Amino acid sequence: MDWVIDPPETPALPVRGSAAMFPVRRIYCIGRNYAEHTREMGGDPDREPPFFFQKNPGDIATDGRFPYPPKSADVHHEIEMVVALGSGGRDIPEAAALDHVWGYAVGLDMTRRDLQGEAKERRRPWEVGKAFAASAPLGALVPAAEIGHPAAGAIRLTVNGAVRQQGDLGQMIWSVPEQIAILSEYFTLAPGDLIMSGTPAGVGPVARGDRMLAEIDSLGQLEVQVV
Repeated sequence: MDWVIDPPETPALPVRGSAAMFPVRRIYCIGRNYAEHTREMGGDPDREPPFFFQKNPGDIATDGRFPYPPKSADVHHEIEMVVALGSGGRDIPEAAALDHVWGYAVGLDMTRRDLQGEAKERRRPWEVGKAFAASAPLGALVPAAEIGHPAAGAIRLTVNGAVRQQGDLGQMIWSVPEQIAILSEYFTLAPGDLIMSGTPAGVGPVARGDRMLAEIDSLGQLEVQVV
């Protein structure tokens, strides 16, 4: 096929213990999926229908560096377990949802909180606060074939050695199978899709020079320097 311009590179994630790469198609994110984080953001943690937003595949960063973005003075960290789909479809039954999961990773949903807050006040979309370059630092994928499907386990983030976020995957309001099933009611999911499954309480600002260390049981660590 002839192209009028050179096709962009395919965003991809490394796979732990392999030279192969996992191509990324879309990035879905669930909002306020841990009760204490919902409270700290001024919400009600009752099980109301979940809501989702997206980041761009090109927002992935895998080099351990997070460039502090422009137009913001209040950039926050949010540690999340990332779910990578190896197959997809529409109206996926919850009971079959995990059959579509290829693997899991440690990730960060970096957020220009001040710009997100302005968008909320004006009832505008959140992309300016959520979907910017390098806003999704991600670690290597760990195949579900090796570790199964984590439904519980410690999730923790430190900044310069001080604990900021700490919780357990079992505290999710909406489980991973529920997220997949509900998302597939609205979108046709496909191989290469990622789901960022929510963050526990303790989100807060970072500054240039900070070192973030994100850890999830069975998935390892992700170290990211703010530059």
